[in-house]
Amino acid sequence: MKFKFSKESVLGVILLGMFILMAVIAPGFLDPYNLSNMMFQLPELGILALGMMVVIVTSGIDLSITYTAAFAGVMTALCLAAGMPTALAVAVGVVIALLCGLLNGFFVSVIGISPILVTLGSMVLFEGVILTITKGNAISGFPESFSLLGNLSIGPIPLPVIIFAVIAVITSVMLNRTPWGRSVYKVGINPIAVQFSGIHVKKVLMGVYLFSAFMAAIAGLIMISRYNSAKVDLGSSYLLLTISASVLGGTEISGGYGKVVGTVYAVAIFQVMSNGLNLLGVPRTIVDILMGIILIAVLTLNYFSAKQESKKALKQAISSKVSV
Repeated sequence: MKFKFSKESVLGVILLGMFILMAVIAPGFLDPYNLSNMMFQLPELGILALGMMVVIVTSGIDLSITYTAAFAGVMTALCLAAGMPTALAVAVGVVIALLCGLLNGFFVSVIGISPILVTLGSMVLFEGVILTITKGNAISGFPESFSLLGNLSIGPIPLPVIIFAVIAVITSVMLNRTPWGRSVYKVGINPIAVQFSGIHVKKVLMGVYLFSAFMAAIAGLIMISRYNSAKVDLGSSYLLLTISASVLGGTEISGGYGKVVGTVYAVAIFQVMSNGLNLLGVPRTIVDILMGIILIAVLTLNYFSAKQESKKALKQAISSKVSV
């Protein structure tokens, strides 16, 4: 009897193994302060990675996701600094992010421009607008009630981790249990065939980029709350990591496949590895090199795995025709 492990199961085993390894070799890894620090950092990347994952499932990409987060964060910060009520300031930030998603979605789904070109252009656009508004300065001085969003803990669990867990569950349900989610996968596999099957591809793609922007807004709000500051490069270092986490999590870069649990595992792997190597005194540049090597290795493995699967499928199809 053969046991076939899914990509996600393998990642879960790797995460467990890496956690145990770092606990043994990295001094202070299991220190409560260090574990708490890791848990506070993980949701920021995790929420952005979920937004990126959903876009990649449609064979797209959102290079503007971190600057959408920064835009939402800066606008919320400006409203808070001006004395606007917290709820209204947060609503302004979310609306700004959704408008960014609407812009990306319009050019990708309605005009039909390549997602990489659209989001590269909007990334530069959003950065320019933020720089014009802030003059390159950081905005700080938020009310204490707002700082709770990124710094409050409920027992030993940080509030951002709870928010991330809820978002992960909701995203999984949306992708696997709703008509929209099933359409997202179908669009990633073959958008032309899906169009003829009666699914409104433009609406699906628009929803994907709005979802990505909403995730960016939530991540941006958590970040400015935790740092008590907002500026143009807020979360910009997460851009490549969101793509890496999505791909490492098993999401096919060509579209059609991706699971929330895989992305969550991948984000946790990056966080554990980065934190452990930092405690060991490994330079940040070396950590980046190792992450790049891991990403290339995973992409290569996925490529040959997909090639092997297609060969098997072809052999089965030929053998079934011969038997008939």
